[in-house]
Amino acid sequence: MKKKWYDFIPHPAVMLFMILVFATLLTYLIPSGEYQRELVEGRERVVPGSYHLTEQTPVSFFQMFIALPLGFQTAVKIVFIVLASGIMFGFLQESGAIENAVGTMVRKMGESSKYLIIVLMTFVYSLLGVFVGYENNIAMVPIAALISLAIGGDLVLAAGISVGAITIGFGLSPFNPYTLGTGQKIAQLPMFSGVWLRAFLCLAGVALLAAYNAMYFSKIVKDPSKSLALGLDTEGFKLSRSLEKYKLGAKDQLILGVFVLGLMVMLYGVFIHHWEINELSAIFCILSVIFGLISRKSSDEFGEITLKSVSVVAPGAFMVGFASAIKVVLETGHINDTIAYNLSGLLTGLPAYLSGIGMMFVQSVMNFLIPSGSGQALATLPVLIPVGEVLGLTRQTTVLAFQVGDGLTNLINPAAGGLIAMIAMCRVPFDKWLRFIFPLVLVLLLVTSLTMVFAVLTHYGPF
Repeated sequence: MKKKWYDFIPHPAVMLFMILVFATLLTYLIPSGEYQRELVEGRERVVPGSYHLTEQTPVSFFQMFIALPLGFQTAVKIVFIVLASGIMFGFLQESGAIENAVGTMVRKMGESSKYLIIVLMTFVYSLLGVFVGYENNIAMVPIAALISLAIGGDLVLAAGISVGAITIGFGLSPFNPYTLGTGQKIAQLPMFSGVWLRAFLCLAGVALLAAYNAMYFSKIVKDPSKSLALGLDTEGFKLSRSLEKYKLGAKDQLILGVFVLGLMVMLYGVFIHHWEINELSAIFCILSVIFGLISRKSSDEFGEITLKSVSVVAPGAFMVGFASAIKVVLETGHINDTIAYNLSGLLTGLPAYLSGIGMMFVQSVMNFLIPSGSGQALATLPVLIPVGEVLGLTRQTTVLAFQVGDGLTNLINPAAGGLIAMIAMCRVPFDKWLRFIFPLVLVLLLVTSLTMVFAVLTHYGPF
């Protein structure tokens, strides 16, 4: 039988190692160079026009392997939040509260509402991405696994409902303070301006994902052999009894109330006190202890649940650190700025309506080199904004190209720690996730390309 494209996708760990080797080879082939940086309000920003070649610093064979522990050092916050959220969900599972809540919801909505549940939950998770953030939502991802399996779906559908929706909502959010906010600040645009076009694009992206999730569900219901999740471990995610036996008891309501209160505290901390990942990890740890106490777990049970939960999410946490080693290699070789400089040069001379699309794809490539959205903004926008003005693009159009290029490729970026962490919470390997989401990414790139043409032709402005 002729092999399909996805049959050539290697194991995620092998794929990341291949990318690491490729990045190392690039440090021998691409000249080292850098832009000058300046401090603006305590953050480093590229000085436009300051690119210059530097002494070549190729990464040796030994340095490539040193990049692995260094990658874990740079990603330690994300690695720990994966472990902390996994532990918290482990205690939630053991309490039975989440299972009872999901079983009760599916029972009350009825068997005929399965497609409605898929669409509704896709939009709910997208709103978390729009308003809450990215890694901040990691603890919510396993709940989608319970819901998906309860209605007859699989773990890949669970990742589509949760990870896909969070990624699109965050990436195309009209109110994203991390990427959009930083980008518009650099471009000296009013914060969250141009909201109407971004809101349309975000809504269209989430609607396409909801329809795509529903189509996948329909396919696996008709033919279970077409499920991409065959062989994946579903222990702890499946409902343990028939739907009519589910109801919420007083203990369940107390635990769920504490969980919701914990989420509210997190939101308050993020938006009022500017909490970051470490503070969220601490909240997850606190909630774990509270759930254990409410469930009256013994000291031995506390230890057993903790280590069992860690064992489940440890592969995903490892992959996050592994992916970060790629960034270390590129930085050690000093080729990030060289790539940015040459990619921006390719845009010169393009017709106006193609320049916006070209800028979007340039930013997509840069996203694989600098997975942090705000980091990308600080590194590339000071270069791309002057290029855009030469090409006749408004600053709003350039920022939109940056946001879209960064946001959509997060769906398929193996170097993005947040993506790897969240699909790991659904126990979905990256290769299976790529098989599932890649066709949708192509459709979304077409939609966003047409949107970029519209933005160029209408001289998309600040408001």
